Amino acid sequence: MKRGSAHRAPGHFGEFLQGVLGVGGPVALITLPCPALAAVAGRRYGCGVWKGRAGIDVRQGVRRVLRKAQAARFLARLGVRRGAAFRLRVAMPPGGGAGASTAARVALARAAGRRGAARVAAACLFSEGACDPLMRAAPERALWASRQARVLAVTPALPAMEIVGGFYGLPTRTNPRDALFADIADLAAQWPQACATAAAVARLASVSAARTLALRGPAHDPTAALAARLGALGWAIAHTGSARALIFAPGGAAATVEDALRAAGFAQVIRFRIGGRA
Repeated sequence: MKRGSAHRAPGHFGEFLQGVLGVGGPVALITLPCPALAAVAGRRYGCGVWKGRAGIDVRQGVRRVLRKAQAARFLARLGVRRGAAFRLRVAMPPGGGAGASTAARVALARAAGRRGAARVAAACLFSEGACDPLMRAAPERALWASRQARVLAVTPALPAMEIVGGFYGLPTRTNPRDALFADIADLAAQWPQACATAAAVARLASVSAARTLALRGPAHDPTAALAARLGALGWAIAHTGSARALIFAPGGAAATVEDALRAAGFAQVIRFRIGGRA
């Protein structure tokens, strides 16, 4: 049984901003990129068990992000021929708000040799009904309409930041018909100027997170209090998911932050850097 090359699609760790752009406006977001968590897919060749199958086969690991029929329809939408076989592994929990669903599709598309961002985004939208901008080279530089799979505005590069976070509470899968989001038109307007400093980015992210928790809950989320106690510049969340992130200047997070998050009930705690020359 021969394996093809492995193709990686990094996820994200919630969003810096997410909400509607004015009354009746689209649901839009600025993603918080996460190079530490990814989906990895590869093509498989010469497997006698699969030879001659009518469909497209995707074998997954312990974390099953996609139903086989979903994966097959997605790949067929990209023109993958019947009888193809793939393997898929994801490092993030489904429903965690870390982009598992979109990253899995992007990794499969890359393993199949389909790389055009617009084409992959359209297939993700067809398959999911809503998607993250993870097929783009710099997903964090897009004000992204997730229910339309399109860029509303190109935004500046992020300043250097250190992120320490984990998953808190129950997983929540994205519902593409869900419209219960706070208005973030004011925050989106401020975003280009905020990208000058990590502190300004963290301030807007904290406001967006607080608005969403006030609207959607959970009521006793500990992330804001942890950010204040641990000296973070601010905090961010998965607006539909369990990912929670504390935002620090590079080198600003003490070695004990991970332990504090675990003690507060956070799972799969990680630390990574983004922006600047990360």
